[in-house]
Amino acid sequence: MNRVPIGIVLNGVTGRMGYRQHLVRSLLAIRDEGGLPAGDGRRIWPEPILVGRSPAKLQEIAERHGLTDWTTDLDEALARDDVQIYFDAQVTQQREKAIRAAIEAGKHIYTEKPLADDTAAAVDLYRAAVAAGVKHGVVQDKLFLPGLRKLARLVEGGFFGRILSVRGEFGYWVFEGDWQSAQRPSWNYRSQDGGGIAVDMFPHWQYVLERIFAPVRSVQATIVTHIPSRVDESGAVYEATADDAAYGTFELEGGIVAQVNSSWAVRVYRDELVEFQVDGTHGSAVAGLRECHVQHRATTPKPVWNPDLPATEQFRAQWQRVPDNEEFDNGFKVQWEHFLRHVVDDAAFPWDFAAGARGVQLAELGLESARTGRRIEIPSLDL
Repeated sequence: MNRVPIGIVLNGVTGRMGYRQHLVRSLLAIRDEGGLPAGDGRRIWPEPILVGRSPAKLQEIAERHGLTDWTTDLDEALARDDVQIYFDAQVTQQREKAIRAAIEAGKHIYTEKPLADDTAAAVDLYRAAVAAGVKHGVVQDKLFLPGLRKLARLVEGGFFGRILSVRGEFGYWVFEGDWQSAQRPSWNYRSQDGGGIAVDMFPHWQYVLERIFAPVRSVQATIVTHIPSRVDESGAVYEATADDAAYGTFELEGGIVAQVNSSWAVRVYRDELVEFQVDGTHGSAVAGLRECHVQHRATTPKPVWNPDLPATEQFRAQWQRVPDNEEFDNGFKVQWEHFLRHVVDDAAFPWDFAAGARGVQLAELGLESARTGRRIEIPSLDL
């Protein structure tokens, strides 16, 4: 087999996302399939170099998957001639410095979001990457979820007519850590460590809204900390200084109004952990991680409000399931394939650092809106 080996530094691979989604379910899955077809017929072959702070954890992961390359020295890894790509899945506060080092080393860069701590830094990273002539991208995995791909297909096909509104619900109850262990690391709830649901989720909603519907033109948000103290991994009580819920209203180009609630203090009473309802003049849809259901205007019933009688209509039964019509692969893997082809074949890759900077900007302005209690228009970035 004629392979194109691509050395990839994976920084933060001992974390849940870096390990499970990016190493195992993306890069190793591509290897399990015999590599990724390149434009010239060869097979793109990822060669992971694992980077992190714990030698024991890195060695254990490497041995578990038959890998040999790992190090705790990022500079050493970036200095290697056989490395073409740097990938970052660290906590946000460590990301900017590492990405700058990768740019200086002349490596192409793919990173988890958010791109940086603030908009100015994100824009500066974009400019530095462009000046260095390296390819760059930011993970925007929600766009590749089966449910949202079906939703995008409906938009592209004109199903909705004129889109009026988008309503999103995301979240679940994250245990406080006392009588049951928390499902998320404690740093998520400390602002000094880069935590907070707004900086985590608003970048997601920015690219979902922009790519599927229309660019975001304004934001008004209420951002709160519902659970004031939690228990960390060692059993110690700590103050939750970061927000655990963010309620946002976004005005999109063309008059679409989007409302998205994000919370780690909500119990789930819906079919999936994230759901979007889109209403338009010709039809509506509800999309989650995998499924999507629609109701066309021709089949829309005429409910009548009567609080004196029990409801007899089975409202969910009045919607139609959207068929898959294609095979859906893991979303992280699909975007990795796009980036690898971007590096090897110079294929288009629109999810670049500029897109990442717009996500950081929306989170930053959402936090400002919550602090000041006002609606804030989104200015164009000077890119």
